Amino acid sequence: MSAVASVYLWALIKGLGTSAGLIMAIGAQNAFVLTQGLKRQYHWPIAGVCSFFDAVLITLGVAGMGALISQNELWLSAARWGGAAFLFWYGFGALRSALKDQSLEADRQGATSLKKALLTTLAVTLLNPHAYLDTVVLIGSIGGQYPEDERFWFAFGAISFSFIWFFGISLGARWLAPLFQKPIAWRVLDGFVCLVMWSIAASLVIAAV
Repeated sequence: MSAVASVYLWALIKGLGTSAGLIMAIGAQNAFVLTQGLKRQYHWPIAGVCSFFDAVLITLGVAGMGALISQNELWLSAARWGGAAFLFWYGFGALRSALKDQSLEADRQGATSLKKALLTTLAVTLLNPHAYLDTVVLIGSIGGQYPEDERFWFAFGAISFSFIWFFGISLGARWLAPLFQKPIAWRVLDGFVCLVMWSIAASLVIAAV
């Protein structure tokens, strides 16, 4: 392998690793994708939307937008307050769901429409400031430090992991389906989602004040 190819490969691996370290953390997107994967409700389109917008945000970040956003306090403050409000509302919905008795089959009968599923996916993706902080600001700032020819391979690696991760969650959730035949499993999951959403919202409020 040539020295140039080795440099590009290393940039790609760094992109994969950086993306993995940020995207694999439990957050609003992952909790929603996992829930829909368990329900087998529009999970492939949802994974596709999450991966697509991650690709767009990572590209924008590596292209230089990450540095611009991180230097603008007004943009950061608006994103934090707006994201906190949305995540609190979403967490409240999960809490209400946790108080109900539901199994996997019962929940399938109440499947939401594709339109509603995609709109919720857009919300947890684009109204969640952590999505921007992880992709545009953090990944973008790291990728932006590479020379221009290596930057492409770093971004390609980061984007590739996003597709692998979200489609992997959607596919892997089917093996957890038998566990979620029991209503208590849904109570635990919904309660966990509520805690995740509210903890993220609280961290955003603390950062904003």
